[in-house]
Amino acid sequence: MTLNMTKDWDIIITNKSNLLSIDFGEIWRYRDLLAMYVKRDIVTFYKQTILGPLWFVIQPLFTTIMFMFVFGGIAGISTDGIPQAVFYLAGLVCWNYFQDCLSKCSDTFNANQAIFGKVYFPRLVVPLSIVISNLIKMAIQFALFLVVYIYYFASGIDFQINAALLLVPVLIVMLGCLGLGFGMIISSMTTKYRDLRFLITFGVQLWMYATPVIYPLSVMKETYPKYIWVLVANPLTAILETFKYAFTGVGEFNWFYLGYSFIFTITILIVGIIIFNRVQRNFMDVI
Repeated sequence: MTLNMTKDWDIIITNKSNLLSIDFGEIWRYRDLLAMYVKRDIVTFYKQTILGPLWFVIQPLFTTIMFMFVFGGIAGISTDGIPQAVFYLAGLVCWNYFQDCLSKCSDTFNANQAIFGKVYFPRLVVPLSIVISNLIKMAIQFALFLVVYIYYFASGIDFQINAALLLVPVLIVMLGCLGLGFGMIISSMTTKYRDLRFLITFGVQLWMYATPVIYPLSVMKETYPKYIWVLVANPLTAILETFKYAFTGVGEFNWFYLGYSFIFTITILIVGIIIFNRVQRNFMDVI
């Protein structure tokens, strides 16, 4: 792998087979197109709707209420002493961002085959625009989380805010990169195997239950200690647990787990770029 700089100060990362080739300068030259895709993704989401962008807030809010009633009330699942609204919202904000990035990126080739077959531009612009547009959506949901968090804090809840709060931007980037990497891999595979698209929704739903969104990792350690390795092997586990720990001081904060998630994320992103670059060369012949 080599890093080259052109006379125009373009940064290009390549390897011998050019499968891991990223021309950041070229992507920057197409920044207007990137901005257009970001705007399109946001506008089309609430176009011809009554409530518009409020749906970004309504969805996690009502999901949190449902979780509080079903899992916190009926099932009686512990939240480690954290107010249920704060606990569930923290998990949903992270999970929704990852899920949206993965689901939408996984349809990159099929959803854009018409324009890909007519106009040239760096294909990575499309999945990157999805990650950025979803980041704006996450920012809105994160603001909702902060409102609820501040409400409970003002009510006298003693949240033990700690230095892990500085890792929150890194955690968000990891979520986006993880969703981007998996999305590009799935998108590349569905160009040839169409039936994989039907497994995405089902698979993502199952993945959520294998991630500490509705329960803390400590509960699983006490209930199923022999199978805790399954949850730890999930790269999202350390990210969500660290996010909750940063704001509440409660949860599993482990540098080893977080380091594993970071390495896993980088690996998936690299693999995703390699497969994406390979498929984009001749995917029009396959679709």
